[in-house]
Amino acid sequence: MSLPVPRPGRALALLRARTRATETTSDPLWPMRLAGDLRELDADWRESAEVCADAAWAARAAGNSVLGLLHPGQVTAAGPDPVAARTHRHLYLSALRYDVRCATLQSVAESLLERDREPVDCYSRALYAFSLLGQSRPEGLTVMDEVLDEAGDHAKTLHVLLHGLWLGLDLDQGAQRLLALSTRPPFDAGLDPIVAFRRAGALRRLGRYDASLAAIDRALDLLPMGDTAVHADLVRERSLTVTARDLHHRSLIPGGTPT
Repeated sequence: MSLPVPRPGRALALLRARTRATETTSDPLWPMRLAGDLRELDADWRESAEVCADAAWAARAAGNSVLGLLHPGQVTAAGPDPVAARTHRHLYLSALRYDVRCATLQSVAESLLERDREPVDCYSRALYAFSLLGQSRPEGLTVMDEVLDEAGDHAKTLHVLLHGLWLGLDLDQGAQRLLALSTRPPFDAGLDPIVAFRRAGALRRLGRYDASLAAIDRALDLLPMGDTAVHADLVRERSLTVTARDLHHRSLIPGGTPT
């Protein structure tokens, strides 16, 4: 499934909505304004996911997490404005994902799924899959496969699933599934540093240490300058891989330190 072709001028309008949200997170009313902007554009779930994921991340980075502005009741309650409801849902669930609050995310998402008669949008279901995958719950794999049937090459949705697989250390074939997903369009060009970072972790879990180091070094090269928080995560992953490789090599040497 390919993404819909944007209407002329629509990309600019969405960029303005994103910029307005990400630059005003100190104002507690910014989620309401963003909901109004997306309502005016009649944004679909893909467009909402693109804007809300970035806005939730920017707010968290600025110390103004949306988790302090919205509460689960606002997110799960039925309302007359479906675009505003989806905006709040995308913001809140994304913020829970960034904080890795998997159990809470699962609870909120299941409340939504039980309430709504209409199917919940694909991105919200991806976030539900993340909550299960992150807890190594095998049913998360089933939800993930259902999401993949609809997501097509929507990068934000696929990133959510990659994140869940990366966290789920005890999932059946989890590392292999992550590697397969990381080569799916639009990631097949190999230009996304976060995808390379996730690949490095999966390769380390499989004991493919040289390939893991190559992936993390590529991620470091691709990462935009100045992204210090993510850079620290990449350096930590590289240190883990080097340590795991060295311990593995020692275990193969007679008299070496056992692992």
